[in-house]
Order: sequence, then C-alpha cells, then structure tokens
Amino acid sequence: MSSCFAAADAPSLPIWCVTPDSFAAAAIPESARRFATGTGFTGEAGKLVAVPGADGALAGYLFGFGPDSDPFAAGGLPGQLAAGTYRFEGAVPALAPLAFGLGTYRFERYRSRAARAVCLVPPAGVDVAALTRTLEAVTLVRDLVNTPANDLGPAEIEDAARALAARFDAALNVVVGEALLEENFPMIHAVGRAATRAPRLIDLTWGPEDAPKVTLVGKGVAFDTGGLDIKTSAGMLLMKKDMGGAASALGLAQMIMGRGLKVRLRVLIPAVENAISGNAFRPGDVLKSRKGLSVEIGNTDAEGRLVLADALTLADAEAPDLLIDFATLTGAARVALGPQLPPAYTDDEGLAADLARHAQAEHDPLWRMPLWAPYAAMLDSKIADINNAGSGGFAGSITAALFLKRFVGAAKSWLHLDIYAWNPSTRPGRPEGGEAQTIRALDALLAERYG
Repeated sequence: MSSCFAAADAPSLPIWCVTPDSFAAAAIPESARRFATGTGFTGEAGKLVAVPGADGALAGYLFGFGPDSDPFAAGGLPGQLAAGTYRFEGAVPALAPLAFGLGTYRFERYRSRAARAVCLVPPAGVDVAALTRTLEAVTLVRDLVNTPANDLGPAEIEDAARALAARFDAALNVVVGEALLEENFPMIHAVGRAATRAPRLIDLTWGPEDAPKVTLVGKGVAFDTGGLDIKTSAGMLLMKKDMGGAASALGLAQMIMGRGLKVRLRVLIPAVENAISGNAFRPGDVLKSRKGLSVEIGNTDAEGRLVLADALTLADAEAPDLLIDFATLTGAARVALGPQLPPAYTDDEGLAADLARHAQAEHDPLWRMPLWAPYAAMLDSKIADINNAGSGGFAGSITAALFLKRFVGAAKSWLHLDIYAWNPSTRPGRPEGGEAQTIRALDALLAERYG
C-alpha cells in the first residue's frame, strides 16, 4: 500500500481534537469556535465540523472525542475529509494515527474510480515505521480476503506466500496435487481433489534454525461450497473469505519478519477449494490422516479441520515453542461471540493471560473459550478413531477445537483462533469486508517474548 503518512514538515490542515469538557478552553481560533458553536457542535464523539478562517477559506476541522468514544473513532475521518494532508492538534487517543491509517483502506481492484488521497502528518513521537508495518500487514489480509474466488484460488494463495518469501528472503516449499498423497497429506488431498484447481500445502520458513520455533498454520479454503453436504446459496455468499486463516497467518508472518524477531518462523497453509464433482469425498467416508488417526466424515462442510489436522501434525513434529492456528472454522463461534470477538483456545495459562493483556492494550479483541474435555465424546465414531463433526449440534466451536487438539501433542504451547475475518458492516477504521483479527495482539505478544 502507498503510505498514508506525510512528512512532518508537509503543508497540512489542522484537525482540532476536542471533548465536550475541553471544547470551551481548547487552543483553537476564536472564529472557529464561534462558527462551530453556531452549528451546534459541542465536542460530541465522532462529530466533524469544517470551520472557515477569517478570510472565509477553510481553516481546518473540529473533531469530537467523547469520553466513551470508539478508540478507532479517527478511522472515520478519511472517508469524510477532502483529498489533502492533515495533522492533529490537541490531545488525541494513542490509537488515533493507527485508526486514521486503517480508515484510509479501500479495496479498489475492481473499481474504475480511485479513492481520495488523504494523508496524515503523524503526531510527534509516533513510530511511523511500526505503524506502516502494521498497516501493510492489515492491508495484505484485507486484500486477500476481499478478493473473490475466481481470482484467488489455491495457486494465488501460493503466489501471495511466494511474494512474501521473496521479500524477506524466506524459503518456500509447496506440495501440489497427487504429490500430497506421496508425501502423506491424505486429508488435504481428499478435501481438495474435487476442484479443478489443485490442492497444495504451502510451507514457508524463515530465521535461524536454532532460534525459538514459532509456527503459524492458516486454513486456506479458497472457496467452500460445503462439498456434498452443500451449503445454501446464502451460506455460500461469503465463502470467498474461508481462506481468512491463511491470510491472517501471512499477515502475522509479515509483521514478524518485518520486525526481525529472533525466531525460527514456519508458516503452513493447506490451500484447497472444497468443490463438488464425481470424486468429491462423501459423508460417511473414512479418511486416514497424516497422524494415523482414522476420521469418519460426519459432514463434508466441516472440511477446514481436516486440512488443518494434516498441517498441524506436520507442524507438531518439530515440537515448536509456540504453535498458532488461524481458521474461519465454525458458525458456532459467531453464534457464541458474534463477528467482532474471535474465540481463542489454549491450555497454556501463561499464554492465555499474556494474550488477553495484549488484546486489551491493542484493542484487538478476542475471548478465551474452554477446551472442555467432556465434549470430546461428541466426536466419537462407531467405525473410526474420531468423527469430524460433533453430534447433537451443541458447542460447535469447542468440539472443532477439541478435534484439532487431537493432532497436537509435542508443541510446547498451542493456540487455536476461530476467527471471522470479516466486518459485516462499516465502523470507523474497519470498513465492511475482509478484516485482520488478532494479529496485532499476537504481534505485540511475540515482540515482547522474542524482540
């Protein structure tokens, strides 16, 4: 993305930031105060007023930050301001520059009109390089998730990983098509074999081999029809985003490599399309997994956990210090916590506490959910080691996490994130469409541990 931040000495218009309590005494031109008062402006949260100078020309803007403002309130400004360069005047929340940058995002790939160029002179003391690194990673995730499946299949997910590997001098290995069977990734192959676009396992590595091992696994289902247990048309409408886990893994990887963290990073992405054809896997089939466990298929629409299981088995073989998987895995997670609050699963109490602390500090929310062992019985199969779909329809996000846990044993710490990767409606700094969830919190946590 092109930078939305201007040089400190760039000509800019002021945005005077006030609250209802500070408005009367704020250091703003008296003519601006009188004009704004005449419009009824009192500094209420989110209100923006253009104010003229003594000569009648635009002097700047007044923007209200109320005591209960959305911390990303400044993210609504780029959509309201005319093209130009701006600066904040007065006290602003710490997240305001990031929110402003997030608010400049537009997905313009298929539009003939260009977005307005709105730039910000960052406040003094702001680490512009760190802000830019975050914005680039979020943009990568949003762009990948927003791209429709006709232009983003398994091969294009590989292309995105390849571009990232080239940028940071990382190694990349990809196992494609029938080679998945030869190299013992049977469930990745089974889920993807019905599509005309070949399934694959993408494997990126970076950093010194003797550094602490951090492995990211991302669900890369480029499009999910539901397989033979076909989704409704409404259920398929957003399934271009079913590779949101892969996008998130790549986004966080970009942040890790951009920071130069002292880790041995590995990123594993099983990239498939869950399609329908004569050779599609079926309800009732029993698949052999890389781990050796047999899996009865209770529902072909629970395909994400199958491809993740083979990838997690590979990741776990190295006994990484930290193993994180991202997946747009269950509708049950949305029923439980809605689209803004992804559930997080881990048995590591220290990791859970650290992650919660960083999620709160970064305003990158998530919520810990229990790996409730008694619910594992819902995954029992009468003919195989485990069923891929829980019986009874209860606790779908928990049973999915418990299914994945069966394929992790050697990793020192494991974290599963059941993300949505989508904003169903626009909020300041968070436009409707693809979204990067949890990666800012994880970036902060990893920087604390390995910086």
